[in-house]
Amino acid sequence: MPALAPLTAIEPSQWRALAQRVAEPNGYYLPAWELAVSATARDRTGASALTACAGSSTRLIGLMPVVSLWRAWKIPLPALVSAHPYGTLCSPLLDRDASVEAATGLLQRARAAGAHALILRDVALDGAAMMSIKTALGRTGLTPRVLSSYIRACLDATRDGDELLHQALGAKKVKELRRQRHRLEEHGAISFDIARKVGEIKSALETFLQLEASGWKGRRGTALVQDAGDATFIRRAVPALAETAQCEIVTLRAGATPVAAGIVLRHQDRAFFFKLGIDERFAKYSPGVQLTLDLTRHLCADPFIASADSTASADHPMINPIWRGRIAIGDVLIPLRRNDPMVALIHAALIARGVARDAARQAIHRLRRRARTTPPLAR
Repeated sequence: MPALAPLTAIEPSQWRALAQRVAEPNGYYLPAWELAVSATARDRTGASALTACAGSSTRLIGLMPVVSLWRAWKIPLPALVSAHPYGTLCSPLLDRDASVEAATGLLQRARAAGAHALILRDVALDGAAMMSIKTALGRTGLTPRVLSSYIRACLDATRDGDELLHQALGAKKVKELRRQRHRLEEHGAISFDIARKVGEIKSALETFLQLEASGWKGRRGTALVQDAGDATFIRRAVPALAETAQCEIVTLRAGATPVAAGIVLRHQDRAFFFKLGIDERFAKYSPGVQLTLDLTRHLCADPFIASADSTASADHPMINPIWRGRIAIGDVLIPLRRNDPMVALIHAALIARGVARDAARQAIHRLRRRARTTPPLAR
């Protein structure tokens, strides 16, 4: 196989088998999900695969979808970047029984493809995959460079759900949420439904898509159903993952009315809370929080799930107070050659891009704040 291959060239059975043996779960690099993303999703199509095989055999022990640095960020330098899989986790798939060998193989393939550096986006900094990559690099005298990092919420699902929620939220907040739930019940009996089978999950997905598009994401134009490619991707990926019990959609209803829904991926003993949609007509009852409370109890009661990744942004106002565990996530520059001046150039370009991006965000924030505080007649 060439150093870089189309994702579609990877034998699906080999990819699925590797996914069952990985050192670190990543639901967003499961074949059904990533193939759908790469084929259809907005701004994420066309990824290639770095692969590693065991010795001289064809047994797949490592896989990482990648794009060029130009494709990722319009920087014309020789580097590869982990493909963003419509989910904020890009930890590569490494065989747990040969994780360092797999990491070494991926680095060798990247060099063979002409790359001078490999950039991992949104990787778990303390995860098993990153630890194996550090070990593989250390054997050649190289060290990774963390470009940026943040902390996000996760759930320890080995605990009792109700006990965890009381400890996280406190008695006063739990009482307030219970009061809101009773008020929501005035619109009909509350039910928490879980769709897993292919037939039922398709219907649940359409409910989710309608809820997401009805809120602020719809007004901003970023709801999945508002882009033809994104809609095709999610309608392809969710049923395909349901066939292997790796996806479920949870829905909170008041009577017959869905008030919140979420998509959850499952890989090995970890769940991934992908997206949440709510009916904003019920906003005063906190439907997204109510669904997350039920989801927390559901995951804690599942003997096959040990943890859940919120895949949310840092300081997320909804999930952070509920899920009190934390994961360090970051972008990491992996040099592929020793004393390589090109690596320094790539690093400098990435730093400059980060500075420009932060400046643009701050300018937009100032403009929005000014717009909020300017009297209407002065606008």
